[in-house]
Amino acid sequence: MNIHELIRDIPDFPKRGIVFKDMTPLLANSEALVLCADRLARLCPDAIIIDKVIGIEARGFILGGMLAERLNAGFIPVRKKGKLPSEVNSKSYGLEYGKDVLEIHKDAITAGERVLIHDDVLATGGTAQAVCDLVEELGGIVMQCNFIMELDFLNGRDKLVTKVASLLSY
Repeated sequence: MNIHELIRDIPDFPKRGIVFKDMTPLLANSEALVLCADRLARLCPDAIIIDKVIGIEARGFILGGMLAERLNAGFIPVRKKGKLPSEVNSKSYGLEYGKDVLEIHKDAITAGERVLIHDDVLATGGTAQAVCDLVEELGGIVMQCNFIMELDFLNGRDKLVTKVASLLSY
């Protein structure tokens, strides 16, 4: 199965000039969803032990939990400001079309835990770098950042100091 064929382009979303890569057709296909989760798990080398998988709001939650199950790891949601109920660490970051704030529970990661960060798309790298910073502030070790797709022309990989892996490149 070619998962690339299940990603559709939506022009001028969320604003004019941006071509949004919509993965909802992939998510709607049960075979593709399982295949995608399996392939994402295989992006993490066998030699790397992962204690926690972070899924970044909101689409990173979908496959992040599936990755955690496959890697025998816990799952941690990183959410937008004001969505988590307990004490948090926050980080502001830039998007390709604006700014936002991400938060993680202060007790989500303990010192020395090995973390895999997962999101659907690597664009400018601002979101993933903010999450890397949050993990490191809590004493965690970022082992890798995994993405379903990477928008190479935005050079997001260059902002990240950790290993980056993706299934698709545009």
